[in-house]
Amino acid sequence: MSDAPTPTDGGPGSAMVRRNPPFSPRRVGAMVLRYIYLIRGSWPRIVEMAYWPTVQMILWGFITLFLIGHSSFIAQAFGILLSGVLLWDVLFRGQLGVAMSFLEEMWSRNLGHLFVSPLRPYEMLVSLMVVSLVRTLIGLIPASLLALMFFGFSLYSLGVPLIGFFLNLIVMGWSMGFMVSGLVLRVGLGAESLVWAAIFAVAPLCGIYYPISVLPDWLQCVAFFLPASHVFEGMRAILVDDVFRSDLMINAILLNVAYLGVGMAVFLAFFRSARINGVILQVGE
Repeated sequence: MSDAPTPTDGGPGSAMVRRNPPFSPRRVGAMVLRYIYLIRGSWPRIVEMAYWPTVQMILWGFITLFLIGHSSFIAQAFGILLSGVLLWDVLFRGQLGVAMSFLEEMWSRNLGHLFVSPLRPYEMLVSLMVVSLVRTLIGLIPASLLALMFFGFSLYSLGVPLIGFFLNLIVMGWSMGFMVSGLVLRVGLGAESLVWAAIFAVAPLCGIYYPISVLPDWLQCVAFFLPASHVFEGMRAILVDDVFRSDLMINAILLNVAYLGVGMAVFLAFFRSARINGVILQVGE
């Protein structure tokens, strides 16, 4: 049955009305076409479709590869895996705390209001770091206490090095959060999925659940330049060998100094470009 206009029963001269069937394939097709155009016009959306299955496959592939050749690891796996999960959350929450706080300003179209005030861009970056730290602690402390209550495992058994691990991971998270936020400001909210995608892209290279030696040689070279890989190697050294690797801590600190500088510089560069082009007043849903 067509959707063409038909006369009412009121006789000659009656107004023409359009039939509205309960279900119209044409309307469904029009909406599907709309969403296809949206996907086609945003490369982050296209990449995201293949991204998550690929990351999960790589991560669990390396975990399986490690476990196959190290059956003795199973006896110590409980504490190592729980430590990895909790410390990974520091990195993830650190990055997410920065990026999500910034995105909330974009979603509410509040950036323009903020920067007609005396607020400096670098002051905003410092405030984002403080908020990220608070949000991370709110998430980590209850989780670590519940791990002790339910499983008898204490993350705090890592001792004083835990402070260094925490700071290195959250600083790396801040650095990535600044870069991603700047990129979203430059490209637009169509790229907001990068907030989650970016941090998980480096997860297989950080050695969260397995040693870096499991990776192919060329990926080990890439992992060397990630502060998190040195943190998780240092964590395993304490839990497995009861040894504190000061060299790994120093490597992570030096890399994070560079990461934080680059992250802030990238954000400020994108922010300056957005302000010159008048983008700040146009961002939003």
